[in-house]
Amino acid sequence: MARRERVVRMSVEQPLWRALTAYRVITMLYAVLLSVFGREKYDRPWVAVAFLVVMVVWTLVTLPKVAGAAACTKRFLVADLTIALAGILLTPLADFEAQQVDGPTLSSIWTAGAVLAFAIKGGWRWAAFASTFVAVANIIERGHPSRDTFHNVLLVWVASIAIGYVVEVARASERTLARALEIEAATRERERLARDIHDSVLQVLAMVQRRGSALGGEAAELGRMAGEQEVALRTLVSSGLVPATRVSEDAAEGAVVRSVEVDDEPSGRADCDLRSLLAPHAGSRVSFAEPGAPVLLAPEAARELAAAVSAALDNVRVHAGENAQAWILVEDWPDEVIVTVRDDGPGIPEGRLAQAEGEGRMGVALSIRGRLRDLGGTAELISVPGQGTEVELKVPKVSRGKAGSAR
Repeated sequence: MARRERVVRMSVEQPLWRALTAYRVITMLYAVLLSVFGREKYDRPWVAVAFLVVMVVWTLVTLPKVAGAAACTKRFLVADLTIALAGILLTPLADFEAQQVDGPTLSSIWTAGAVLAFAIKGGWRWAAFASTFVAVANIIERGHPSRDTFHNVLLVWVASIAIGYVVEVARASERTLARALEIEAATRERERLARDIHDSVLQVLAMVQRRGSALGGEAAELGRMAGEQEVALRTLVSSGLVPATRVSEDAAEGAVVRSVEVDDEPSGRADCDLRSLLAPHAGSRVSFAEPGAPVLLAPEAARELAAAVSAALDNVRVHAGENAQAWILVEDWPDEVIVTVRDDGPGIPEGRLAQAEGEGRMGVALSIRGRLRDLGGTAELISVPGQGTEVELKVPKVSRGKAGSAR
């Protein structure tokens, strides 16, 4: 695997985790001081002391857990929320008066830290889940909830959901930025390849073509082949087919690392860019026109469609002659991909295809139409004697047949 480029950028989510870490420590100290100054009112001070010891130890020990999304696991979130709920529900046992006058709970505003962890980790849905449990616990703790109780519950619920939504928007923005960086890096890589190839390989091929044509004989044939390879290579470079870019995020969804890599073997699960399979056909007698963006199909569908195009070009060479010109046009529509192969040969006489099938020559029937039929697509052949032949291949984005069975 050859690594081309590596770009590291900080996630906008990381400051939220750092703020949450500071919030948990500050609110822990606040809850402890609140209990110390109000210790005379406790009916059972040992309950408050026991809970506060557990809360302080838990907060300090689990600080690394709120340093990033990777460390903040679901198991930790559940345990953290459980401790926060315990602080609320144990309050009447330690201080019965607090239940009657809407006094602070044992965990006080430290509870919000547990809800915020859910919001940053999983978005607004997770925040709604956690804040609902906190709301129920507060209502149970009060016994006869007042307007202030409902006000505090609603405030935590709305604030946590809002923060969760902001986190989701930030993540979406990060993905958009990552895609922009990906396109920018791919463009730079294509320009670098174009410069390198132009300064070396293309100039050599052009020189071989000129010298071969001047010498004649076998050298002329070598020059002709060099010219075809020069055209094919120029087409490949100008089409922007650079190594596929990959955007990866670390488990914490923190620093985003994107790299441009060339794998030894393509992944069987990822969609395949049809352009990379058709571009090698380009040459001095085959023009290739394709969209600027990747044309993605399931790997098997892309291979079968490319094989059908190869079969169509084979027919051009066999029946239209070695000097015939051919054109490949790729169109990427929302629901289907259309590839058109056209030539300027003499065309196919009327009834010739039916005669060929009757004689057992099944090139068009099997190599082209058969492949497209298995993919759930169609192959339409239009030929006018003296005006060439056009083969239009259509494949749906969600193909049936072989591609469907592969899934």
